[in-house]
Amino acid sequence: MLRSGRRLRGVFNSLPSPAIVEMCGYAGFDFVIIDNEHGSAGFETTENMLRAARASGIVPVVRCLKHDISRVLDMGASAVQIPMVGSAEEARDLVQQVRYPRDGRRGSAFSPRAAGYGAFPGVAHTQRSNSGIALILMIETPEAVEQATEIAAVDGVDAVFVGPNDLSHAMGFDNNWMAAPVQIQIERALRAVSGVNKCAGVIALTPEDEERFGAWGARYFASVTTGLITHALRQASAAGGRLDASGSLTY
Repeated sequence: MLRSGRRLRGVFNSLPSPAIVEMCGYAGFDFVIIDNEHGSAGFETTENMLRAARASGIVPVVRCLKHDISRVLDMGASAVQIPMVGSAEEARDLVQQVRYPRDGRRGSAFSPRAAGYGAFPGVAHTQRSNSGIALILMIETPEAVEQATEIAAVDGVDAVFVGPNDLSHAMGFDNNWMAAPVQIQIERALRAVSGVNKCAGVIALTPEDEERFGAWGARYFASVTTGLITHALRQASAAGGRLDASGSLTY
């Protein structure tokens, strides 16, 4: 998917709920990012969310901290998205953590879910994992934007996602990532990533966001489930939760 050249649409989900993951799949999103950086899901729930993704046909990405990479991959994540990457050296180290030997240094075990609990171990599983698991890095500071080209160009990095909220805070604009100086940095980063033929990503909350960021080279777009749900609930509350003539909830 990341190499397809087409636009991809997904959602961050910080809610510890396999049902939400299934709903994202049935809604037609390309991917769901199970957010273990800011979400409250434990490992057992994360594994069940990965099962829900498989059952509903949506690609599961897990945003996690570096020390959780091995466990998340053993659970069967299709990709990991790592926050706050600041240099090409750090990117190369993360590639090593994600890939099995001979391509990296990920610890090899064939008993977890990713290897079918031993049903399909060995060289075939190792090769499948090394070629099929995606590594997505996040750049979220001005210093990281400065090195966006070098980070994205690292062999084994499949995509680079610009985190606009943290970038805005790091630049002194609080959560106003639509401020012109922040937008300039976002554009700079997206163009740098796409310029080395890697998939560039960013949060896009509206069609207008997607069109603007797409013109700058982005094609991996994520919204946020809690924002979508809260917005829908507020609309329903304002409408008194009324049903229209078709039996659908009026928003």
